[in-house]
Amino acid sequence: MTVRNTRTASLLAVGIAATFVSTLTPATAFAASGAPAAKSPLRPYTQQHPKWGRCDADSPAALQCATLKVPLDYGNPGGKQIDIAVSRVKATSTKERRGVLLFNQGGPGGPGLHMPVMLEADIPGKVKRQYDLVGFDPRGVGRSSPLNCGLTPDEQNFERPYKAETFAEDVKWARTVADKCRAKGGDKLRHLTTRNTARDMDVIRAVLGEKKLSYLGISYGTYLGAVYMQMFPGRADRFVLDSAVDPAQYGRGMFQGMAEGTEPAFTRWSRWTAQRHTTYKLGTTPAEVRKTFRDLIARAGRKPIDSDDGPLTGDDIRARRATFFRVQKAAEWVAGLKQAAEGKKPDRATADPAVPPASAQDGSADNEASTAWAVMCADTRPSWADDPEQYRRDAIRDKARYPLYGDFASNIKPCAFWKQGSEPATTVNNKAGALILQNEWDPATPLAGGRAMHRVLRGSRMITVADGEGHGVYGTNSCADRGAATYLTTGRLPAEDLTCRAPA
Repeated sequence: MTVRNTRTASLLAVGIAATFVSTLTPATAFAASGAPAAKSPLRPYTQQHPKWGRCDADSPAALQCATLKVPLDYGNPGGKQIDIAVSRVKATSTKERRGVLLFNQGGPGGPGLHMPVMLEADIPGKVKRQYDLVGFDPRGVGRSSPLNCGLTPDEQNFERPYKAETFAEDVKWARTVADKCRAKGGDKLRHLTTRNTARDMDVIRAVLGEKKLSYLGISYGTYLGAVYMQMFPGRADRFVLDSAVDPAQYGRGMFQGMAEGTEPAFTRWSRWTAQRHTTYKLGTTPAEVRKTFRDLIARAGRKPIDSDDGPLTGDDIRARRATFFRVQKAAEWVAGLKQAAEGKKPDRATADPAVPPASAQDGSADNEASTAWAVMCADTRPSWADDPEQYRRDAIRDKARYPLYGDFASNIKPCAFWKQGSEPATTVNNKAGALILQNEWDPATPLAGGRAMHRVLRGSRMITVADGEGHGVYGTNSCADRGAATYLTTGRLPAEDLTCRAPA
């Protein structure tokens, strides 16, 4: 699961080649082929007239919401319908307005209805003059015919390290999540896919009266944006992909990529911390710092350490692997834990502010967790082994390869017991023009993922923030923000890929 500061939903965390037209019935394919709307079975959806009104009492009056209808199954547009909640803040200039800028904050499972106001402070005035800022809750999420599997807080916790003595419990957990979602979701479950969310986005575009769609997607939202560009290449205008997923690794490979990317981040942290031994007292060399941390893990394994966010076992500490992508925060955190383990009052906080403890989760997060598994498992079911023993073998192997997080990443997940989604996943490979923004030290979508997205979107450009820490680039006042503003307002991508330093 990933966190982008306080604004981005978790990413839990493909495919067989398939285009939009080839996977639909001939009648439904009209919507993608450009046939006259009168002949399209999607006309009742694309010709809707939304009734805009204030979203809720706590939202600013400028944020207006409406509910659209879309087919549950685009292969049967005359069948069951579901709701899609959409929001809008209108462009500040009628004269300069050029279209809509749609947002997706990631997940899968992340709500997006309030993104136009959440991101408003980060969006330059010249962008707001040109675009209506549009948010939406993807199908199954929030106000869009939500899926709730009835998962308990413990069942929502997927951070499960491999241990021989608890593996049977992990298998039971994975099967229970899949069974609960199947019982609650029914026929809807197989249609909660990225491809169908991309089709919903195209209905939103049509209803808003736009020929093309511009887009800012974060984390999993980059994959969703790439799928839209693959399915609707003529309707994608200016697409900004922030913290990109490797399309070929989306699914199980996403977890394993996190484990692989954590090791160099931990090495970087140990070097940085050793150079500041007088401050943190964790070791004068990287090797000493690593030993201090390993000893702390072993000590917490024998007796949990009392921290500001509750008792932490060694595995609890390893689960916070994302912390090590922010070197100063990690050094402060580990130094505080060391003092707490020694029975001393820490002179700095022992809580890890980047990742809330599992005990802080509650039932209100059930929708996000439920939809995250539903979408990812339906999208990528063929990449997940059926045999639980395969996960045991992989977890043992990857703990040796990637000691900090490898067994967490490769242990069994609910997708092992999921049913296939309504269609194969999308292979992303085109010449679409897009701008990819990437931090060098991203714990959820490592730099390698951004580079992989860049390779398959052959018309794209990439801005890398050297020494940039954390998940999510846009709104951090780096050169990436300036590049995104230029692209959105002029349509001009950088002449070449760029690298800039993180803000001091």
